[in-house]
Amino acid sequence: MDNRIAGVALKTADPLAVLRKQKATLIAVLITDPSHVLQHAHSKELIPDRTYFKIKEKEDPSEKIVDLVDYIISSSSDKAQEFLDLLSSLRRDYPNLPVELESSPSPIPDSPGGNARVQTGSPKKDSEESSQSAGSGDAVPQNQTRKATPTGEGLQELLLQLGLERNLTLSAVLEIGTESVTEEPIRSLTDLPRGFLKTLMMMSVKARSTRRRAPKLDVKSSSSSFNIDDIIGGNRGDLINPLDLITALFLCANSFLQQELMSKMSLCQFAVPLLLPDCSTNQCTLMLWAMRDIVKKWRPHSLAETGGFVEENIVRTAMPMISFVRLGDCSLSKSQILNQVLSNPQQHHDFFIHRDMECGDVARRISDGIVEISWYLPCGKNSLDIFPEAVSIANLRGDVSSFPTQLCFLKQSSCAVFVFFSNLGEEEYKLLASFATVKDRLFLVFNSQGKPQQETLKHMDKLKSELQLEKRQFLVKNRQIDDGQLTKNLRSAMKIIAQQRPHKITIEGMSGMAEELKIAVDEESPECQVGKKLAEEITAKIDNVLQFKKKQLPLQGEDWKKLSELEKEQCRLRKAGDQPIEEYQRQLQREKEELQEKQNKHGITEAMSCFISAISRPNKLERSFFLKWMRLKLDDIARENLSDLRDQYKEQCGAGQVTGDKKKNTKLDQLISNSSLGVENFMREIGQIYEAACSLPDDPESHQQFKTLPSIVADLLLDGFPLELVDGDASNIPVRWVTDVLNEFHRKVQHKSRVLVVTVLGVQSTGKTTLLNTMFGVQFAVSSGRCMRGAFMLLIQVKENLKEELNCDFILLIDAGLKFLENSYEHNNELATLVTGLSDIVIMENSTEIEDILQIMVHAFLRMEKMEKKPTLHFVHQDARAVLPRDRNTSERKKTLLQMNETTQAAAMMENINLNIKFSDVMEYNADSNNWYIPGLWNGSPPMAPVNTGYSETVYRFKKTLIQVLTSKEQKPPAPIPEFLEWLGSLWKAVKYENFSFRFRNIRVAEAYSNLCVEYDKWEWDFQKHMYNWLGNDETRITQIIRHSQNLDACFSNIKANASKELRSQEEKMLEKLTEYYVKGGRHVKLVESYRAAFENRIKTLGTKIENSLTNQCMTEVHFQKAIKQVHDINGKYKAALEERVSQLLQDCREINEDLSDEQLTNKFEKMWEGAVSALKFRGVEKRDVVSNVFNQLMKQLERHRGAARMALNEVSDLTKCGVTQFNSTEKHFEPAWINKQKRFFNMFVMSSKQEANQMAQSLLEQFKQFISVQNGKKPIDYHDTYATKLLEMIDLKLKASQMLKTNAQFEVDLKLHICGFAAREFQQMHEDYMENKDPWMQLEKFRPQYCSDFIDLYHEKDLSLNKAEEFTERCLKPGVRKYVRKSLGMFIAGETVNSVRSVKYSNRSFFQHDILKQLLVENNCKNYVAYIRNYKDFVKSKMFDFVLLRFSKNVVSDFEAKNLETITDKIQAAVEKEKQEENKTTTTFIQNVCVGLSQDFVISIDDLGLKLFLDKADTNKFGEYLQKFVNDMKASLCVEFSKESDLKEKLNSLPFSLQDELFGIMFGCGKQCPFCGVPCEAGLKYHREHHALVHRPLALSGNKMDPDKPTCTSLVKSERTFQNSDTDWKTHPYKDYRRFYPDWNIASEPSIEPSDYWKYVLVTFNKEFANEYGENPADIPAEWKDVTQEQAMKSLNEVFNSKYIT
Repeated sequence: MDNRIAGVALKTADPLAVLRKQKATLIAVLITDPSHVLQHAHSKELIPDRTYFKIKEKEDPSEKIVDLVDYIISSSSDKAQEFLDLLSSLRRDYPNLPVELESSPSPIPDSPGGNARVQTGSPKKDSEESSQSAGSGDAVPQNQTRKATPTGEGLQELLLQLGLERNLTLSAVLEIGTESVTEEPIRSLTDLPRGFLKTLMMMSVKARSTRRRAPKLDVKSSSSSFNIDDIIGGNRGDLINPLDLITALFLCANSFLQQELMSKMSLCQFAVPLLLPDCSTNQCTLMLWAMRDIVKKWRPHSLAETGGFVEENIVRTAMPMISFVRLGDCSLSKSQILNQVLSNPQQHHDFFIHRDMECGDVARRISDGIVEISWYLPCGKNSLDIFPEAVSIANLRGDVSSFPTQLCFLKQSSCAVFVFFSNLGEEEYKLLASFATVKDRLFLVFNSQGKPQQETLKHMDKLKSELQLEKRQFLVKNRQIDDGQLTKNLRSAMKIIAQQRPHKITIEGMSGMAEELKIAVDEESPECQVGKKLAEEITAKIDNVLQFKKKQLPLQGEDWKKLSELEKEQCRLRKAGDQPIEEYQRQLQREKEELQEKQNKHGITEAMSCFISAISRPNKLERSFFLKWMRLKLDDIARENLSDLRDQYKEQCGAGQVTGDKKKNTKLDQLISNSSLGVENFMREIGQIYEAACSLPDDPESHQQFKTLPSIVADLLLDGFPLELVDGDASNIPVRWVTDVLNEFHRKVQHKSRVLVVTVLGVQSTGKTTLLNTMFGVQFAVSSGRCMRGAFMLLIQVKENLKEELNCDFILLIDAGLKFLENSYEHNNELATLVTGLSDIVIMENSTEIEDILQIMVHAFLRMEKMEKKPTLHFVHQDARAVLPRDRNTSERKKTLLQMNETTQAAAMMENINLNIKFSDVMEYNADSNNWYIPGLWNGSPPMAPVNTGYSETVYRFKKTLIQVLTSKEQKPPAPIPEFLEWLGSLWKAVKYENFSFRFRNIRVAEAYSNLCVEYDKWEWDFQKHMYNWLGNDETRITQIIRHSQNLDACFSNIKANASKELRSQEEKMLEKLTEYYVKGGRHVKLVESYRAAFENRIKTLGTKIENSLTNQCMTEVHFQKAIKQVHDINGKYKAALEERVSQLLQDCREINEDLSDEQLTNKFEKMWEGAVSALKFRGVEKRDVVSNVFNQLMKQLERHRGAARMALNEVSDLTKCGVTQFNSTEKHFEPAWINKQKRFFNMFVMSSKQEANQMAQSLLEQFKQFISVQNGKKPIDYHDTYATKLLEMIDLKLKASQMLKTNAQFEVDLKLHICGFAAREFQQMHEDYMENKDPWMQLEKFRPQYCSDFIDLYHEKDLSLNKAEEFTERCLKPGVRKYVRKSLGMFIAGETVNSVRSVKYSNRSFFQHDILKQLLVENNCKNYVAYIRNYKDFVKSKMFDFVLLRFSKNVVSDFEAKNLETITDKIQAAVEKEKQEENKTTTTFIQNVCVGLSQDFVISIDDLGLKLFLDKADTNKFGEYLQKFVNDMKASLCVEFSKESDLKEKLNSLPFSLQDELFGIMFGCGKQCPFCGVPCEAGLKYHREHHALVHRPLALSGNKMDPDKPTCTSLVKSERTFQNSDTDWKTHPYKDYRRFYPDWNIASEPSIEPSDYWKYVLVTFNKEFANEYGENPADIPAEWKDVTQEQAMKSLNEVFNSKYIT
């Protein structure tokens, strides 16, 4: 369309020649403001878009003008003439333009432009002067003359002056530029639209101010060159009436911007255009579509008693409309009177613009003929309401006689028309007489300030008679009746009208009248109607929302929620129980695939097919109208279903007062969720369709069908449509869908997609979305009964003038709604952590709920270890009704910060990371500048209250601050969309793997729960250990009972009953411990009261689990003994059968004189054996998957660890593959902050820490090997669950003792995987060896050859005494003797170490310590000192073992073994000799008696001997003699065996107990160290009441900070100084009250006791080395310490130990 100025154009004879001639002059003049002329040339379509943008991008102003003029010259002559005409119109802006440009003018009318319909003609009374008033109040001041009715020329001129173009879009208005966040004054008319839109989008009631800001006066100037007229009258030519500005903006705005303008104006309680005139077409438009978004809520008096309310779209609400018009000239301001009528007595508000407002008295240029509408809506209170029911008020601007069409429209649609007038002439009389058909609707308001004209009175009287008007239809304003009285009279008249049940009409219903009167209706455009039709095809079929969602939107139902739960369970594995992890993961994957397959079977429903087809239309406008119609119609449905539910929900949790009943809220939330249906549900279904299709194997056809969906939705994002990021119902992200949509967006913006993220986070229905919408002018859903759940994102483009400062292309806004429901903590914490982690700025309400969630977020961030960015946090305090004193605000903010610091440190302590961390280390937060106290939204009582000015102004200041923060952020530059998506995926993965913190309300609950879990783990271990020991202690007794019992089943029942009794007893003790824990009231214990029942159930479940384990073990033993008994029974049968066979064979052989060969006998034996064995039903020991058991225990122990740890565990496919190679620590195993700090100094510190961590891993591995060796040394033993528990406990103790290493959770996980991988292989082998040893069939098969040989010997009548004596010696006596000697050796070495005269200096702790410290001083190696101080027990045990190796030579050990061997063999010989003297016995009895005689010394197993049949065939006397011989041979062979064992270390490690542990317990007692300096306890016995040490060390030696004035514990415990560590939860605590935490320690409070010279010397010598080891600064050492020499240190050491009483 042609946008040229309407009016008279000047035609030049040869425009091209003029331009060429004046080119240089033009360039010199226009270069002063090239953009201005360029913009006008573009608006008049003198240059195409492509050329315009190309010229605009140039930086040099002269280049811009040269290119513009050259382009015009290269065009046609007509275009050159148009350009000259443009320059003539701009002469005021460019006064130096040459006069030659306007030669030979001839008037040529130019046509009006715009995108409205173009018609010619003039107003109906074009022959007369218009009654255009100067002011918006319709009164004509005497000093102004009326001007002609506005025309298209005036409109186009005004648009150019305002710099407005047609088809202004909402997205263009919302773009963020420097003008959005700066206080640029309005200095010209072109600044007015920007200023108006900016303030209106912020919902400020100041938006209608259109006065330009005057330049600052130069008070120092003494110039007299000024005009008196300027001072008196002022220059009004550069002012504009606010109504003209509003009209111009509505004419230029597209349909969607018009809707937004209407909504914002309505919220500000501004009257809005009902009929919008376009003076370029002499036609007005009914703004039905523009008002579709206005929703109002009120309570009529008819519903006041029931508490009901009406919430409805205003265009669909039937209500009486009362219209107000002016006839002729009238000095009474109609609009001002209306404002008084509608305003509450306590608070005045300007609904309508009037002459006393700023610039309200400026003559209107284009807005006459506009009909504005406002509504009065009651709140249900008699004391406040002006009218009892809803009423709409219409106000026609200008003289009604000039606008007959508008008058006809108002007459038909109104229940009353109030006509304001001062004089009635003949024409005015005729117009009023036209009310004859609706005479009861006419009300006359006569403004009579002096004596009325006779003509006026005559016509009034005439009207009274002809129209039969009543007295109530006349209202007068005169000198006796002031404005106040007139207002009362008008209210009374209007109230009567409202009470008489007048004609009601909807704005929708007015469209029919409009069509009859040839008034355009804005929603009659083809695109709007197409969109409406498409939307109705879907919404018309919605009868029951719940059923519609189930049938038409099936993919977002229960299956999607289950899929979401499965995804998280695949990461967290909470419900795995004792099931093998791999099997459980496979099960979850199968379930997931089944659900995905089920999702794909649904296909595309009819509704979704229509929806996808509609948004896929190529016409962008049709698509936009369709989505808006869908939203409007779905909102209408939602209001019908959800308004009551939403209000109940708001009462429970609204306004930030989170005090409601969460169970009730949960039910309400479910009802709301089931009954909610919005466009977001359809968009979510598209995402699910796409996700389901992508889950299928590569299928080109299925992928082709949906591949365009991401591109379509990316277009919607570009148009400002929100995209759901997190599904609030399923608490999940459709990752593939979101990724593909945003990647398409990235492509469409040509990879210019750098984003900064701003998030608002809060509980539903608390005003957070309104805050975000107000701040950025966006349209996140806030009404229609639906609460915002989940998270939605929306992108706002950044203008070029701000891109460089922000370094981004878009600002991504996220609106995240939290649930206030029972058990909603996990959802809220996950959502909050995700969106905050994505954000550059996060805005949160300062409420208890949010503070709790913030604590969990901080905990989660610490557990995630790596954050891409540190979000800036801003707290908002909404509805701040009164300004609190500054000191109180400051106090509250500091208190909040202190709490957050405490909770951050508590979380750090739980995660064993940097304990000096603060809240500001996790999130940017300044207590002074990051708190915003925002006044309430409404200025008064809704529904008639406008938006509070304080609210909009504070929000605007807030917005400016946010942009400044984004500009000044010093972190990594904003990421483009692909990087953002990568971080989103990484963060979401971390959130899914986070298995601990999200379950709790806040960090205090998490901490209390964690503490309870730690205690519970101890109780559980004690419980398991006790029952294991109970079973172990009674094992021999149980075995004996089973072996000698005839009724094994009864025996088993008896054992089971005893075990159950013991279990119940221990279970009760554990429950008592739990009760005691709660009674004592530990730290925050009340916060986990709700978990008490769960832990009680866990105890009972544990009891059942242990009972089942014990039962299975006992049952296994019973089955084993039954099998053994079967074997014994079989042996008896063999004996009878064999005796019978042998007798028969002997008889047969004698008869035929033929002996059977060995081969024949073997064949007969084998045949008999096979038959006997096949008849047996063997039931061996059931094989266990020990590896899975170890892994499950590891998973259970680490379930509270951070997500990264869980990921590492889930990536383990086979535990046995861990721990194969040597453990190597890397930088990822240490706290990043500590690593970075050390790297700034010396990288060698990091290397040293890695080596120490590796040594710890190796030490643990050696410790475990020793543990395994001890277990294997006892006897063939099966794996038990407690072994893995003990192993993990062993690792935890080691980790706790090595906290100074600054390792992190990743190190713990990798270390445990390494150790447990090695252990799992060993444990599995232990179990399999045990199975092989206990398997009855294998035992029977093992002796099969021997039984056959014995059978043959018996047949040949050979004496078996020799063989059986040898078998008994080798199989029974020799293993027992060997074990006896080994055990004796261990006790001998321990005793010799302690009691030997030659080792007296190692006979007790003090002597041993003296020797160690002396050796350390001689070696003078810092690392040795560090090892001694840090790992005291391990160091001492290692030294003791070295001493044993040094002290005991091979000969000494061999001599002892020979001596012991002599002793035990003598006892055996004696027992055999004694038995030889007895008579009338069998060989079996002989052996049994020998075993009983030796039972006090060692246990002899005779299970490996042959059958009783063969034993008893041996000659007893010969057997005894042979046995004595073989015992002597055994002694000789064992002597040789012991003497050949050259490796003493290996021999000692194979002892059936740990020699080091035994020695340490004997000589060093408890081994406890001082909690401050690390000096070991010097109390005498292993068990004592208190720990103590005579002389304590300097604190710096243990890594603590040391005061040179008080360097030791003994001086500090009597001071006011404080300490903090993990035992105090890192809170400061006075040293003098140390026994609160260490009641078992008695530290002598003697400040005079100084450290010994020994430790002074050590600290001085290695001060820097100790500091490096501990990652601290070197200690501040007293000067006199530096004089101590090594000799003095040695002397001091000798004095200290020689002067003490050795116990």
